[in-house]
Amino acid sequence: MPKTVNELAEFLGARALGDLAMEISGVASLESARAGDLVFVEDEKHLASALAGSASAVVAGLFAKEQADAAARMSVLMVENPRLAFARAAAFLLAPAARRAGVHPSAVVQASARIGASVCVEARVVIDAGAVIGEGSWIGAGAVIGAGTQLGTNCQIYPNVTIYPGAVLGDRVVVHAGAVLGSDGFGYVRDPRTGCYVQFPQIGKLRIEDDVEIGANSTIDRGALDTTVIHRGTKIDNLVHIGHNVQIGQDVVIAAQTGISGSSAIEDGVVIAGQVGIADHVRIESGAILGAQSGVPSKKVIRGKGIVFWGTPARPIREYLRELAVLARLAKKS
Repeated sequence: MPKTVNELAEFLGARALGDLAMEISGVASLESARAGDLVFVEDEKHLASALAGSASAVVAGLFAKEQADAAARMSVLMVENPRLAFARAAAFLLAPAARRAGVHPSAVVQASARIGASVCVEARVVIDAGAVIGEGSWIGAGAVIGAGTQLGTNCQIYPNVTIYPGAVLGDRVVVHAGAVLGSDGFGYVRDPRTGCYVQFPQIGKLRIEDDVEIGANSTIDRGALDTTVIHRGTKIDNLVHIGHNVQIGQDVVIAAQTGISGSSAIEDGVVIAGQVGIADHVRIESGAILGAQSGVPSKKVIRGKGIVFWGTPARPIREYLRELAVLARLAKKS
């Protein structure tokens, strides 16, 4: 449903200029905006082009206060962090319509499963014995919810997600299509007499806390004997693998094609770029940043809040760049 500029201003805590009754129904880039859209600018040098565009309102920094005269044609919402405010406004404007509660006739739901009255269960879903689905949650077509699994309130489980038995998900967890949660970890013991591998017990648990988002086709293993834990607010991209017994802190960001081996710990606020490889029993301390395609060897500790690490083995980017410069000079001499 469209929102007025005044409603958006109140939601964002913004100072508004212009027509407060103007209705905004969508968000767009500066290039593609049309009437009814909201755009944003972070830099004062882009404000003039935004005000000359086709959008109906713009989110801008406090520098926009000098442009009050432009508000006669376009509404302006002034905030300290325009990008963040724009993201929040988009979620406010584009919230999906409530899905109709109920269980599709083709779904298979065991009698002992407990499903909230406002839950929506789509076609061909399987919900096994003892599972609990919290109020307001949505289970997309073809998803499988294992025995004893617990989902909190307002979760979104997209089509063809598989959640193994006993997993526990908090409130507002989003799991995108094709993800697999709670599968066996990759743990084997070699018999030296025969050369054969015997699986180490994979009987632990998986716990995912509130407001976690898990990308399409990602996999998270349950613990071997203990619990794999993904703490509140962490965001995991598509095609990420997280091994058994891994502990991931709050508000961690993990980009696509990253692999995290068993028993590693990723502390709060860590940023992991794409295609990073993390070996077993590694600790990444709070606030560290691992650049794309970095590699971290077994049992290594990475520490340094706000420091970017790069290369294999991962080291501070300044050190890495110095090494590259030395190699380049050596190559010219050879």
